[in-house]
Amino acid sequence: MFSLLMDPKMKSIAKIFVLLALSGVLLTYSSCDNSKPPTPTDQEVQLEKLTGTWKAISVKKDNVDQTGYSNFALTIEGVIGASSFGYSTSGRPPLSPWPSSGKWIFDVDPNTGIIRDDKTVDALNMTYTVSETKLQLTFNFQGTGYAGRVDNVKGQWVMEFSL
Repeated sequence: MFSLLMDPKMKSIAKIFVLLALSGVLLTYSSCDNSKPPTPTDQEVQLEKLTGTWKAISVKKDNVDQTGYSNFALTIEGVIGASSFGYSTSGRPPLSPWPSSGKWIFDVDPNTGIIRDDKTVDALNMTYTVSETKLQLTFNFQGTGYAGRVDNVKGQWVMEFSL
């Protein structure tokens, strides 16, 4: 067998075989995808933070504490890639600046702004701050309250929630 390896033709064939084997290994490893997953957009990051059922912990209108919100909850939902998202409320007082449900979109800056019910007459720009456990919404409501009188709900609202 040793005499076969000394044969120049066999050496040539062995070299070709080794080169082919090394080329195959290199091609296999070079085709592996070592890229990182794409960085999420600001909208995706914020949607993930906003999604959930938020319970009211403080509700103020024109800097005055409002009663009737002890059971108020805001559920925000959405799917990444959608053009609009949904919300629903529960535990609303008889008069509220919130309808029972609707749609919302991100404003120009998805890190701080949303527009509630953007396709309706009552479209409402809101400023927000959100963390993993806290949400604050600030908005100036000038529409007709849900369900009832107008004067009692018009004003500057600041609503704080926790998960």
